[in-house]
Amino acid sequence: MKKRIEELEEKLRASSRNSSKPPSSDPPDKKDNKKKKKGKGKKRRPGGQPGHEAHTRELLPPEEVDKFVRCDPVKQCDCGGEVEVDEEQEAQHLQTLEIPSLKPYVSQYDQYFGICCRCGKHHPGKLPEGVGEDMLGPRAKAIVSILSGKYHLSKRGIQEIMHDFFGIELSLGSVSNTEARVSDALAEPVEEAKEHVKDQKVANLDESGWREKKKRAWLWVAVTTAVTVFIIRCSRGAKVARELLGEDPGIVISDRFSAYNYLDPQGRQLCWAHLERDFIKLMERGGASEGIGEALLEYSDSMFKWWHRVRDGTMSRKKFAKKMEPVRRKVEALLEYGTVCGHSKTQETCKEILKVRDALWTFIDVRGVEPTNNAAERAIRPAVLWRKRSFGTESQRGSLFVERMMTVGATCKQQDRNVLDYVTCAIKAHMNHRQAPSLVPGQQLVQIPLAA
Repeated sequence: MKKRIEELEEKLRASSRNSSKPPSSDPPDKKDNKKKKKGKGKKRRPGGQPGHEAHTRELLPPEEVDKFVRCDPVKQCDCGGEVEVDEEQEAQHLQTLEIPSLKPYVSQYDQYFGICCRCGKHHPGKLPEGVGEDMLGPRAKAIVSILSGKYHLSKRGIQEIMHDFFGIELSLGSVSNTEARVSDALAEPVEEAKEHVKDQKVANLDESGWREKKKRAWLWVAVTTAVTVFIIRCSRGAKVARELLGEDPGIVISDRFSAYNYLDPQGRQLCWAHLERDFIKLMERGGASEGIGEALLEYSDSMFKWWHRVRDGTMSRKKFAKKMEPVRRKVEALLEYGTVCGHSKTQETCKEILKVRDALWTFIDVRGVEPTNNAAERAIRPAVLWRKRSFGTESQRGSLFVERMMTVGATCKQQDRNVLDYVTCAIKAHMNHRQAPSLVPGQQLVQIPLAA
């Protein structure tokens, strides 16, 4: 009975801080269960913190300004004196940006028919290259697909946007068909991006629930330095991880999910943000587990504090590695002690972590490897919010559109490319039977250098 009560109480305590539950499942009054060090539990005020460097909007260069307006001071002062303009003092500049009224550009193609003088066969007029039989042009198609696949508006919401902003009337079917056409245009560059992921030295992986045709599915994401790829599959197993990573992957940053257990621990990096949730759960169990959890959290806090200094360039990697040597020994000793602490769940957790102990420390020795899986977590979050609003997709065609548009949107953001321009170019290329622009940069982007 006591064991059963402990299990139920642990379930009641489960939150995003000590389990894999999403933050959206936490009640509003859920407090952070991670114990703070004395004197460091003060909550920060919202907004810029003391010492924060101010950021101001820079003025556009004169060649990008459409209109210049001279604003002279009043001609007479309050005291009755005449005011003269001080030409030597530099003027204060204020720029305002306005969007003009948008109206669609309508082209009408009049197709005349010809008749063969010999057989009487009718021949319709030939449309210019790149002109389709649907009503929307490439840029309009791109806008519809981006409103859906990047900004996650409903089809009715897209209808309203196109009407209110551009004066274009669309049916729900037209929105859906446009998504399918754009998906076809993006197929080739997205497949190229998938192959690019398999050749990278470091990749962040994560997965989240999805629904296709009201059945359970999973949305996977792989994040590399320059490319982010999404796929939707009905499985959450290692087979999908292999599909994303290939047979000879680089270093994979992930959580402890069993689908990644086929990977060599020396070629993995476990996410320490997920590990901290496990440590909090140990601490909340009381008894010997509490001491183990508290100590592990202390070492984790120290590690993150030093790691942030490495990223900022205020600590060398060599010094960081030296400071981590005793931390590594003590963390593994605590986990070893946890395997015989007397609490069955704590023992099981510690044993599972020790099976991949090498994957705890890869980030210390290998540049470009982070100690957390935040890159994949951030990339997949918009898709999770989309799923919560839309309940997934109703067909494989819809899932392909989600995969491709999420891939294009996230990758363009990584590379600081304009997603509207990219999708428009891809559609034009597809309509003209040419190769779409690549999502893979010609030269791999360089990560932010760490201190030597």
